[in-house]
Amino acid sequence: MTRNEKILAALKENWDAETRGHYTYAALSERETDPVRAQILMHLANAEKVHAELWANRIRELGGEEPVYAGSKHGDADTLPNRVGGVKMALRRLEIEESRAIADYGKQLRELGDEPSEAILKHVIEEEKDHYRELSSLIRDHYPQGVEGVKVDPKAMITELLLRRGKSGQQATGWIGDAIYGVNDGLGAIFGIVSGVSGATAGNSHFVLLAGLAGTIASALSMGSGAYLAAKSEREIYEAEIAREREAITMNGAEARELLSLYYQLKGLPEQDAANVAEHIAKNPDQMLRALTSERLNLTEEALSSPWVSALSGMASTAVGAFVPLIPFFFLQGIPAVLWAAGISLAAHFAVGAAKSLITVRTWWSSGIEMTAIGALEGLITYFLGVSLGGLA
Repeated sequence: MTRNEKILAALKENWDAETRGHYTYAALSERETDPVRAQILMHLANAEKVHAELWANRIRELGGEEPVYAGSKHGDADTLPNRVGGVKMALRRLEIEESRAIADYGKQLRELGDEPSEAILKHVIEEEKDHYRELSSLIRDHYPQGVEGVKVDPKAMITELLLRRGKSGQQATGWIGDAIYGVNDGLGAIFGIVSGVSGATAGNSHFVLLAGLAGTIASALSMGSGAYLAAKSEREIYEAEIAREREAITMNGAEARELLSLYYQLKGLPEQDAANVAEHIAKNPDQMLRALTSERLNLTEEALSSPWVSALSGMASTAVGAFVPLIPFFFLQGIPAVLWAAGISLAAHFAVGAAKSLITVRTWWSSGIEMTAIGALEGLITYFLGVSLGGLA
């Protein structure tokens, strides 16, 4: 491969990455319910498009073929982890991608050996650093101040706020995350019981199944009741806060409007625009209550978990995870049953760990290996404790 071909290959990869970033940010902007965040995401999308055009122009100057984008028109926004994890998790992944892009561009700056391309690299690196900071701010619910090209339209802001009630604020991460952790808890707890009882009884299926099934029922009921009470308490706290906010608005409407205006100013709205938005929303008492509560609690009623859904999800997922280590003991006895139980339990640990990557930013294989290692250590400890205790009996 000639030097020119190597440069063109690197620039084509840059163009692909920036174009994919443009479509990803644009798709996330369309799905964002907060108008300020949506405009910041669109600003990032437009910046990525400009970067892609810079690389495309340089490719043409070097005589390369016109780059053609073959990916999704939604970029990475529709990948399974981003769909499951929601917008905030997608932003966390993009934050990591921005840091990697900065590192890759820095490496190219040292190795590419093409002065015009290096000039583009220096410009893009500085803007990517800004993007990284803006993403960090959005992820942590802070609004970057003075972002060039981002001007909030108060009318659009009002429209979005009025529409927010009709949109579901609950992310899929809620019940899916509960289900994954429920499976994990059930699997870990009963695998420990199975290992310990197997060590104490040399894999006697009768005792292992008796202890395992009792543990499965107890774990499932405990998880279900805990999830129910947690979701119910969260809803009760929210309703109490709503009642307090309603009373505060009734007692001192002017102070409530001023407070809402200050929240919008913190998001980047000019003082007068923020005051106009607050005044407009205050004309509808119910909307004023929802808007102020949303800003103060960072929560909407739609985002609250249903106690019964949480309970059933937690209970069922825990029971499923807990049942896995017991399966071999329905068909086998002794050491073969213990070995099979260990094998399928460790495989299940890896699967659960890999599934956790859907709601985290880690790779599936590293998460899976970590869970498998933890499960293996747990099994060994409880097995040898069972052997020791069994010898004392």
